[in-house]
Amino acid sequence: MNRREAVQKITLLMGGTLSAPLMAGIMGEKLNFGPSISISENQEALLAEVADVIIPTTGTPGAKAAGAEKFITRIMRDCYPIDEQKKFYDGLDKVEALSKETYSKGFVALDPTQKNEIIKKTTVADKPFFLQMKGLTVTGYFTSEIGATQALDYVPIPGRFDGSWPMPKGQKSWAL
Repeated sequence: MNRREAVQKITLLMGGTLSAPLMAGIMGEKLNFGPSISISENQEALLAEVADVIIPTTGTPGAKAAGAEKFITRIMRDCYPIDEQKKFYDGLDKVEALSKETYSKGFVALDPTQKNEIIKKTTVADKPFFLQMKGLTVTGYFTSEIGATQALDYVPIPGRFDGSWPMPKGQKSWAL
């Protein structure tokens, strides 16, 4: 067993802040062997845009560039039961409906300011969906190559451990 596997197994055992389905998905396991919801290309594009509002492109690529929407669809399909999938995709449909109701356009067609407004309204109107979407987006982003190597500092072969080393101002957090 290598160090990465050991850390993943310990995190799974200790519970951490991630749910069991999400952790299983990170480890590449499948928990849902029953039916799954298939999503359309339009829904996947909507998922990518919502994720990109949560982690936008700044000095580093955003969630869309990291492929967070593909991670989210795989986790939902492989690790969540059908009723949880329905709740999640109903929440996504509510985002689209709110966008059409407010701006008479689909979410993908909105400008960045309008997208931010819709997501702010969603955080109040459908908080459980937003928290789940945010958690999936953040996990998908930081477990991707882009998130681990460009948004975080990454050292493939770390040096010695120094627990009281002061982190320099502006230093990124370290990737595992």
